[in-house]
Amino acid sequence: MTPIGIFDSGYGGLTILDGIRHQLPQYDYLYLGDNARAPYGSRSFDVVYEFTRQAVEKLFSMGCQLVILGCNTASAKALRSIQQNDLPRWNSPGSPLYNPSAATRRVLGVIRPTAEVIGQLTRSRHVGLLATEGTVRSQSYQLEIHKLSPDVQVSGVACPLWVPIIEAGEASSPGADYFVKKRIDQLMALDPLIDTIILGCTHYPLLMPKIVKYAPQGVRLVPQGDYVASSLRDYFARHSEIEQRCSRNATVRYLTTENPDRFQETAQYFLSTPITAEHVDL
Repeated sequence: MTPIGIFDSGYGGLTILDGIRHQLPQYDYLYLGDNARAPYGSRSFDVVYEFTRQAVEKLFSMGCQLVILGCNTASAKALRSIQQNDLPRWNSPGSPLYNPSAATRRVLGVIRPTAEVIGQLTRSRHVGLLATEGTVRSQSYQLEIHKLSPDVQVSGVACPLWVPIIEAGEASSPGADYFVKKRIDQLMALDPLIDTIILGCTHYPLLMPKIVKYAPQGVRLVPQGDYVASSLRDYFARHSEIEQRCSRNATVRYLTTENPDRFQETAQYFLSTPITAEHVDL
């Protein structure tokens, strides 16, 4: 079996997995959450890179040919280093991971697919970003968007309490309103011309009802799951050598570095069906 690997520091990548499975249900998937070491948002570049590299290596060792970093922080702080430094080594003879029939392993992120559509979505050319501290500080969205749409201005605000609120099961509670409104107001104060807001953390779709409530009328909200899924489908069309190696039994296997029971319980906030998880060490 050759599943598509999806990695996240915790649970947020489940929204990416859900979006991908909605459009591409036929493939097998292997989800890995590094919950024992989450959150990644406030960690340094070096630490995020090392943790992400370990997870990707684990997924490759379990048969994946393609790994998607379903985590914005990992995509911002680790993807480029893994693509430039680690993939050539893993795909070379002498590596414990080397397999002549699988020497085209790939790692993709979630920032580029979102950046690719922003130029088509914004009319004012002013875009907002709500994300973790690490993603905002990395300037990754600004860099990727400016490569494709140089005239688009991007303003970002970190939302440090949104992930804990979601993972505590409080996304729909009245107490969450204050923190959602505070960050949206802060973002719009930075640039009142913003007409499109990127939800730059894969947890944030769970706060969508409150984000819709407090975002100014007419502002478009951009969650990532559907765009990442569409981008993957396009990627497969361009890279048949990768697509053909992905097995098709419509299965999903869930791995976590934390307690599997706890993972299963919290995952219910992100997925509509109960799951069974397994513990794994990195």
